[in-house]
Amino acid sequence: MKLHSPTFLILFYTICCTACEGQDKPVVPTYPKPANYESIGIAGDAHDVVTTTEAGIVLMGGGTDVDDAFRWMIERSGGGDFVIIRASGSTGYNKYIQELGSVNSVETLLIDNREKAMKKDVGQRIKEAEAVFIAGGDQWNYVNFWKDTEVSSALRFLVEEKKIPIGGTSAGCAILSEIMFDAKYGTVVSAEAISNPFANMVSLSKSFIPLALLQNTVADQHYSNRERLGRHVAFMARMITDFSILHPRGIGVDEKTAVCIDQDGMALVKGLGHAYFISANGEAPEVCTPGSPLQWKRNNNAIRAYIFQGSSAGTEAFNLNHWPDQDEHERWYVEEGVLKRVKP
Repeated sequence: MKLHSPTFLILFYTICCTACEGQDKPVVPTYPKPANYESIGIAGDAHDVVTTTEAGIVLMGGGTDVDDAFRWMIERSGGGDFVIIRASGSTGYNKYIQELGSVNSVETLLIDNREKAMKKDVGQRIKEAEAVFIAGGDQWNYVNFWKDTEVSSALRFLVEEKKIPIGGTSAGCAILSEIMFDAKYGTVVSAEAISNPFANMVSLSKSFIPLALLQNTVADQHYSNRERLGRHVAFMARMITDFSILHPRGIGVDEKTAVCIDQDGMALVKGLGHAYFISANGEAPEVCTPGSPLQWKRNNNAIRAYIFQGSSAGTEAFNLNHWPDQDEHERWYVEEGVLKRVKP
């Protein structure tokens, strides 16, 4: 090829321009496409990062999400990878959480059957998270699809070894307490539950997520919004009869509200509604049998209820390792299937 031939000049010009462009423009990183781990979308860097994390639990009551609770989780994640797991729905949390704080990524995994939940790459991706949030939906799907799978194994690893913040809203909140209303036969309203605590729909089971601070506890959501106080007490009565838990406890969370629990057990209530911390006084119900209305009076002092109004900064409740035993609380009891409340 002659040095001054048209072909040589075109080749020389192309090489020079390419070199100049490489010097003038920043190198744009390319991220690998999501692996086959049931990701339905990711916002941010798909590469895994490792950050310093702090354990924590968020019990969110459903309805409108609580921004400050997610910021609390982001801070405890060290800005790492935030993973959403769900069995229905789409990627609405990705952009929302990414705009609330500095995170490496926000990714949603749709795990809507046991076959997907048994995949090792699904479990591995969850294990790479520095924060995990379980979306709302149907908690029986979560039990049916995820229990005793790679998903539950990964969540156990994150809680017990990696010690990251974990949270959930509505159904996602329900499966975090040690005893959960699993909704196997659908939902149940308070009037049905306390008129017959053994009705088919009052279905309870043990959670597959080991959170020590929520032992002997059952969570409930959409609390005062859907008048779930009565059914919550019925759940606690069944905890005594079915699980031999002599001192059952409950945490009920209103919509637009979240209870944030740090690694030491301190609970803060964030958001616009209330959180209810209820504790049995140690005496079993007088009547808790199939087909009969619940009777749980114990001198009209069967249940102690501590109620806290949420706030943006977080209203300090108490340490869950040391539930209070004070006079300044509501007293709840059930008489012939009717919940009664006595204010201090």
